[in-house]
Amino acid sequence: MRTIVKGKNLDVRAQDRRYVEQKIARLSRVVDDSTDVLVELAVEHHRGDGDSHIVDVTLVMHGRTVRGVAAAPTHRAAMDEVVDKLERQAVDGKGRPRPRARTNGTKTLLRSLADGTTVDPSGGAADPETAKRRIVKTKRFAIEPMFAEDAVSQMEELGHAFFVFLNAETNRVGVVYRRRDGNYGLIDPEIEQRGKRR
Repeated sequence: MRTIVKGKNLDVRAQDRRYVEQKIARLSRVVDDSTDVLVELAVEHHRGDGDSHIVDVTLVMHGRTVRGVAAAPTHRAAMDEVVDKLERQAVDGKGRPRPRARTNGTKTLLRSLADGTTVDPSGGAADPETAKRRIVKTKRFAIEPMFAEDAVSQMEELGHAFFVFLNAETNRVGVVYRRRDGNYGLIDPEIEQRGKRR
C-alpha cells in the first residue's frame, strides 16, 4: 500500500506518524498492495476535549474510494476507531463489483486529495473557469423541525461541515455550517417575489 500521512494545519509528530503507519499496515489483511491511502490528522479546538482530535482516512482501491473519519481525545484513539470502521467497509466492499480501472486514476485522485486541488477526468488539474461540473448524486432525507443549536449538535455528532434542517423558529429550511475560525454560521434563506422579500 502507498500511504501519505499529513496534518491539517499541524505538524505530525514522528511517533504519531509511526502509529498511523502501523495501524494502516493492519488493513493489508483486507486490501491489496495497489491500494492508495491518505491519512489526514487535525485538531479542532472548538470541539470538546473528548473529540477534538480528528483522523480522516481515504482509501482508493481499484478506482473505488472508501473513507472513514473518527474524532477522539487523541489521534491514536481516533486512528484505532477509524481503522476498525475501514476494515468493515473494505470487507463489505469486496462483495461489490469493481469499477473499470482507469489509467493513472488512483495516483491522480490520491495526489489531488493530498494537495487539495480538483482533478478533471483526463487526469490534469481542473481549471475552475472551464471545468463543466454537473450534479452526479442526489440525496433525499426526511427532516424534522429543530432549533439551530440542535442542528449544530447533529452536525457535530455526524462529523460533517454543514447540516441542512427545518428551522423550528422560522419554519424554513436552513443550513448550519462550521466556519474556519471555529465558530458556526447559519444560512437562513428568504423567498424573494417580484423584487420584495417575503
